[in-house]
Amino acid sequence: MSARARVRLLVAAAALAAAVAAGGIALLSGEDGEADEAQRPPLELGVVLADGPEAKALLAAEQAYDRGRSDDARRAFDAVLGRDPSSVPAAVGAAIAAWPEGTVESLSELVLENPKSGVARLHLGLVLFTDGEQEAAVEQWREAERRDPDSPAAIRAEDLLHPEMPPGRPFFIPSAGSPSGLGELGPKAQLDELERRAQEGGVLDRVLYGSVLQRLGRPVSAREAFDDAVELDRGDLQALTAAAVARFDKDDPSRAFSRLGPLAAANPRSAVVRFHLGLMLVWVGQVKESRRQLELAREAAPTSVYGREAGRLLSRLEDVRTS
Repeated sequence: MSARARVRLLVAAAALAAAVAAGGIALLSGEDGEADEAQRPPLELGVVLADGPEAKALLAAEQAYDRGRSDDARRAFDAVLGRDPSSVPAAVGAAIAAWPEGTVESLSELVLENPKSGVARLHLGLVLFTDGEQEAAVEQWREAERRDPDSPAAIRAEDLLHPEMPPGRPFFIPSAGSPSGLGELGPKAQLDELERRAQEGGVLDRVLYGSVLQRLGRPVSAREAFDDAVELDRGDLQALTAAAVARFDKDDPSRAFSRLGPLAAANPRSAVVRFHLGLMLVWVGQVKESRRQLELAREAAPTSVYGREAGRLLSRLEDVRTS
């Protein structure tokens, strides 16, 4: 996926349904659920805004590793470290690409030097899991969540801790679609412009900015943007819904449902509320109730973005049930 694609506001319904169908993740497990120690640990640096030379080099090195070219990846990561010895993602990449030679030792030292780094703790956990040390891996993933919550690494750690749920988190879909006037800007410049608009603009600007932050793996910043939108207009259903969805946490989904459930009861004909309630219910495995909420969203506003997306998701849920 290109860097520009990573900052698009809307995720295709088919991609969402694929996550629903998957029902969970087990990247490091074999068919019988046992850890496959012969498998290389995955590398997920979370480089999403590859505008600068270092980010582009990291992304290229990660892609080389994904294609099985570990030696090329290691040389590329070492080259980044030669230019910037403080680069934690490059050090993580170099350690993973060298696996199994000194990988655990290198990552353990990196975590000691950078205890708040989610990406370092995520990968130390991945390598420990690969080596069969499941309890130690879980400890690192929980620390990644706790110490670096506003990061793709924290989201990925949460996935690994909750394989019974679809990967990622439910996200808010704004009715306005993609923001305008960004086509000539690079990904980082787009994000900077959206931040400026959020600071100077209104509710919709904050909602759009928050929705992009969600897709970039920055859940804490996204929640703050949505909360700012609510502060501007405490009656805006989009802002209220977004702020509720942003509180979804696999460790405690009730924080989101305790807001969105009452909002649906108070606004029974709101497509935005019903759709997102149905979406969140998929994540907690309540498919029957999810279908009901999505049907209500489609009935409330069949031609809106929420009615259309509800229809697509209902179709995919039916495919999953009958497959």
